[in-house]
Amino acid sequence: MLVKQNNFLAVLFLKTIFIFLTLLVLSGCSATTKDTSTPEFQTEMESSDEDDDFGDEFDDEFAEEEIFDPLSGYNRFMTVFNDKFYTYVMDPVARGYRYVVHEEVRDSVGKFFHNLLYPLRLINNLLQFKFKNAMEETGRFIVNSTVGIFGLFDPAKKYLDWEPHNEDFGQTLGFYGVGSGFHVVLPFLGPSNLRDMFSMYPDAEVSPLYYKSKRAYNLANNDLESLGYVSWEKLNYVSQHIGEYEDLKEDAVDLYPFLRNIYEQYREKQIKE
Repeated sequence: MLVKQNNFLAVLFLKTIFIFLTLLVLSGCSATTKDTSTPEFQTEMESSDEDDDFGDEFDDEFAEEEIFDPLSGYNRFMTVFNDKFYTYVMDPVARGYRYVVHEEVRDSVGKFFHNLLYPLRLINNLLQFKFKNAMEETGRFIVNSTVGIFGLFDPAKKYLDWEPHNEDFGQTLGFYGVGSGFHVVLPFLGPSNLRDMFSMYPDAEVSPLYYKSKRAYNLANNDLESLGYVSWEKLNYVSQHIGEYEDLKEDAVDLYPFLRNIYEQYREKQIKE
């Protein structure tokens, strides 16, 4: 058993290094917004016609900066698809689930799945040299898995004030300076980017929710069970946040760029924290 686990960790390490190097190359191809503080931009402004009227200056000052988005056509289509899927499928099912399953039960289910993903948080905290957070995550896992009855409750937070430290491989890559790359909207999953999309693979490799034939600690016994657990976790999460997506959409003039910008800003904030 120990030999199998060591082999698994070695393969996981090699795969992670390969993805890391691939993203380093790909992220260098992504364009960023135009920086108005560069000498080139300042030279442009200084050489412009001094007789421009106030209206032109106002338009230049508040003109929207272009964002490199080569998949904008696909992304817009997929945003509409995901929006319809959520509105006509996910939301009604989540509301029915919420009606049938008591709030305290759904809260415990969410805590249970969060506790299971401890390996993912531990590894990424360690990779980012956040050793205090990694120790706290380990303490949370031990306390919540025992006193909290397999993570159904969170006594570590309630009695010890140990907060969760959610980190994923996308944040780890961002910590090491890997750019986000261009934006990608994934079917059913929603907004993402090149870095975060590729990061889903190593995250899945350490998640007990995903079945792998050579894994010793997976929760599911086959791919179908794995899909069931992941779907249950997502459904339970949505049932705890019903109405939030609708409230968010109310502020959107154009849904796709609105969600894209919110996602990218949110991920940048997570990386900096």
